[in-house]
Amino acid sequence: MKNHPFQSFSIKPFLVDAIDKKGFQQPTEIQQRVIPMIKKGRSVIGQSKTGSGKSHAFLLPVVDKVDPSRAETQVVIAAPTRELATQLYQVTRELVADADETYKVKRFVGGTDKARDIEASKDAPHIVIGTPGRLRDLVKEQALSVHKTEILIVDEADIMLDMGFIEEVDQIASRMPENLQMCVFSATIPEKLQPFLQKYMEDPRYVQQTEVNTTPSKLVHWVLPVRSSDRLERLYDVCTSFQPYLAIIFTNTKKRAEEVHRFLTEKGLRVGQMHGDLAPRERARMLKRIQSLEFQYVVATDLASRGIDLEGASHVINDALPKDLDFYVHRAGRTGRAQYEGVAITLVSPDEENQLDALESRGLPIQMKELKKGVWKDGKPRHQRTTRKMTASSDEKQVRQKVYKSKKVKPGYKKKYQRKVDEKMKQHRRKQQRQK
Repeated sequence: MKNHPFQSFSIKPFLVDAIDKKGFQQPTEIQQRVIPMIKKGRSVIGQSKTGSGKSHAFLLPVVDKVDPSRAETQVVIAAPTRELATQLYQVTRELVADADETYKVKRFVGGTDKARDIEASKDAPHIVIGTPGRLRDLVKEQALSVHKTEILIVDEADIMLDMGFIEEVDQIASRMPENLQMCVFSATIPEKLQPFLQKYMEDPRYVQQTEVNTTPSKLVHWVLPVRSSDRLERLYDVCTSFQPYLAIIFTNTKKRAEEVHRFLTEKGLRVGQMHGDLAPRERARMLKRIQSLEFQYVVATDLASRGIDLEGASHVINDALPKDLDFYVHRAGRTGRAQYEGVAITLVSPDEENQLDALESRGLPIQMKELKKGVWKDGKPRHQRTTRKMTASSDEKQVRQKVYKSKKVKPGYKKKYQRKVDEKMKQHRRKQQRQK
């Protein structure tokens, strides 16, 4: 291979070949900045959005640093969900598939046979990828030896924090060497995460994605105004207005996901679902069915926006705006990836206008749309105000009739009368605004 851009990182040839097979021609910003730092042994805090290429930003350099001749666990990668851990495991296996030497890569996640994991960990895998709870159990039972582990990767750290897994990661890290190289990756860095970072990271390099676009450039953002009472019917109209390769429908709660899934299934659509209440085997089975394109639509909670990578999603549909608007970016980032185009459609009711304002303030190019009989048309721009005519409206005529007009004409009576009318009109408009 001649002059592949990833060769500039001085990584092993089999890794460059693996990247070339994946079709990656140019490193992303986070990869350009992080890979050299990890190779030099620096601890890193990497903050970047979904779809920025951060998985390869840490997998390439850590695999490059592994010495397959040493029968020790050299790298531990912790992920908050089974699905994300499985995804990272599969990507790592792809990277080492054509290596001249054998790289032992193991995955340990909850919901699987613990006894089998204990047996597998005794073989001292070079790279271990798993969920915090299962990794902690293996370490506590001394089945997995990490006292010589050189690198700890914590992926999606803010989700770890939200799900209460940071304590388990803390217990794992406490068994590792003092000179541990720790790399933490997250879309956001909450203040509550700081004590953990300060405990294990001495003078870390902080890398934040500086690209202006927070979602892929080939992604368009459509907003469809709806009334809360007919949201499900409008959601069905959206789903049937196009033929998606795969559309992910995001809901804010598990209960709502069940409701949407049931409604759309009864309407005859091929719909899968992914949320935290599914049993481990059921989740794994569902993910496999989704990847086999058994479904055209998948209803998901925000777990899927960060935890799993559903390749080839052509559309993202938001049943409602998320309460935490950072999740909008993660949701929208599920489509329009790599060289593909994507559409993110959000149903917005009048009581969500403030959230939509906040989203627009982030610079996202939102387009208002209308959907009539399956046809999409441009809607009226937001905040468009109609020019008021200075002639008396029907409302003003009614107000004038209610204002007492003295039969005795005194100097300045016209001005006083008009002031009373203006005051009554203000009160009338305020009342109308409150009703809206």
